[in-house]
Amino acid sequence: MNPIQGHHLITPEDLSWRLSNLMRIPNADYLERTGSHNLGARLWRLPPGSANTLHKHLRSEEFYFVLEGTGRLRVGTETLTVPRYGGVLVGPDTLRQVFNDTDAEVLWLILGAPEELEFLQGSKSPMDLSKIYPVDPTQLPPELAGVRWPPQP
Repeated sequence: MNPIQGHHLITPEDLSWRLSNLMRIPNADYLERTGSHNLGARLWRLPPGSANTLHKHLRSEEFYFVLEGTGRLRVGTETLTVPRYGGVLVGPDTLRQVFNDTDAEVLWLILGAPEELEFLQGSKSPMDLSKIYPVDPTQLPPELAGVRWPPQP
């Protein structure tokens, strides 16, 4: 482990929001500017009728925390409802997917550790995405049957 030295203050103005690659979900990486290689932290804004990728991790545990709205999370074959300020810890080998089958936007804070360096930009290790996406990562949960996501350009 190579911890940071000192501290890093991140303000809302420091955040850079972007759309995720596969599912086009707005997200902001809190720790990209800190240089941390131990912890990942992102805000995810899920619009109504949307879903993030169905995925798992190699080593990272992830903690899912709802800041606004009512969160919905598929973990394995189980669907969880997470109230505002509620959270769920998911182990690395378990498939998971955040989705929104409500009429209001949901804001999640998702923390993960340890950071999986082979999936960071600029990594010298080859990326085998089948290890984190063993099934179609864009498939939607049954609760969103009939919904078209991600948006078509």
